[in-house]
Amino acid sequence: MKAARLPHRNQVGAGVAALSVMLAAGWALMPHGSKQDAVQWLDDVCSAVSRPMFSSAPAPAGSGEAARPATSTKVISCEALPHVPGKSVTTVIVDFPPLAFSPAHRHPGSVTAIILGGTIRSQLGGGPVGTYKTGETFFEPPGTLHVFAENPDPVKPAKLVAVFVADENCGPLLLPP
Repeated sequence: MKAARLPHRNQVGAGVAALSVMLAAGWALMPHGSKQDAVQWLDDVCSAVSRPMFSSAPAPAGSGEAARPATSTKVISCEALPHVPGKSVTTVIVDFPPLAFSPAHRHPGSVTAIILGGTIRSQLGGGPVGTYKTGETFFEPPGTLHVFAENPDPVKPAKLVAVFVADENCGPLLLPP
């Protein structure tokens, strides 16, 4: 079975290589190689080893975003990087229900996001709003203001995997704006 190759939309970090190896290994172990099977496999892995990491902070009261659903997250893994003392790679699944909204925040380390399904709109401080679809990626340098992320679809959920390269203690991965 041939492993899927995800197209790169923007600059991506070294974490994508590690994630690709993990996904390819899991993909190879699946009895069926469809995209739907891969997403189900990721859900099963998350259910087996998940622990809460962070959820999006509430939107400001009185804003249109306050009535929108929040994202939810599941940590898949956190591993020390033996060749980079003091750093680790943490892999997280982020679920966006229909119309979910994640307000402004920052991350202490580098983050590469890979869209697993649906559509995500996202904006980093100083940059344009980007719209990302299944198989596309975006990169967040450490400390960059992530102005917002959302699922603009009123019916279909969206999902991404985020690969963080941050401090060895695996957290915190979410910082206030």
